[in-house]
Amino acid sequence: MTILYQRGGTDLNLSDAEISDAFKAVLAKIGAKKKVLALPPDMTRANSKAGPLLKAAYDHYGTTLTDVMPALGTHFPMTSAQIQAMYPGVPESLFRPHDWRNDVVTVGEVDAAYVKQVTGGIYEKPWPCQLNKMVVNGGHDLILSIGQVVPHEVVGMANYTKNLFVGTGGASGINESHFIGAAYGMEKMMGRADTPVRRILNEGFDRFCRTMPNQPKTVRKSGPLGQHPLRPNDRANQRKAS
Repeated sequence: MTILYQRGGTDLNLSDAEISDAFKAVLAKIGAKKKVLALPPDMTRANSKAGPLLKAAYDHYGTTLTDVMPALGTHFPMTSAQIQAMYPGVPESLFRPHDWRNDVVTVGEVDAAYVKQVTGGIYEKPWPCQLNKMVVNGGHDLILSIGQVVPHEVVGMANYTKNLFVGTGGASGINESHFIGAAYGMEKMMGRADTPVRRILNEGFDRFCRTMPNQPKTVRKSGPLGQHPLRPNDRANQRKAS
């Protein structure tokens, strides 16, 4: 893993312009690409600052950014009004809905022995690693997974491999990961970076998805006046294709 940008501080907030400039600098370091897929969040993460990040990617790549697939998981597809509100300046024609029931492929399984080990014996079945067909077979040479790192009751902390296997995953993978989280205990998961579900998702990524190349993340909290400043405990990580 190579850190391409890092800036931090508990009292430091980044403006939209600073976010955009930083992301464009990261994309420039990655180099030229021919076909780019972006996986941003949907309207349920409207405060994630994914809007400026996706717009920065579109400004940088232009027509090379060919597809935008919101990581819906089991949510309904974004409406035209939601796309325009959350992602102004990004053509609506680029957006592709994720169909978690029909549009997925299983790229492998995390074996039952590993699942049993990390869950302390609570779950003893293999976990299917499922992704949208476009993520696997779309012919993109760069996939940008854009999202925020916040506490999550199923995986502990949101984003990274969750954005792929849940955000663009299928029924079996999503349902079983959430069952594992519930059976293990949400009270033991929430806000923790290292959890059984996180380990399973990461193991699936490391075994079957080493070509997923880029992962911008943001951390946000509410300010005293209700605003949502960016806390740049964030970094853009690039994984080279193996």
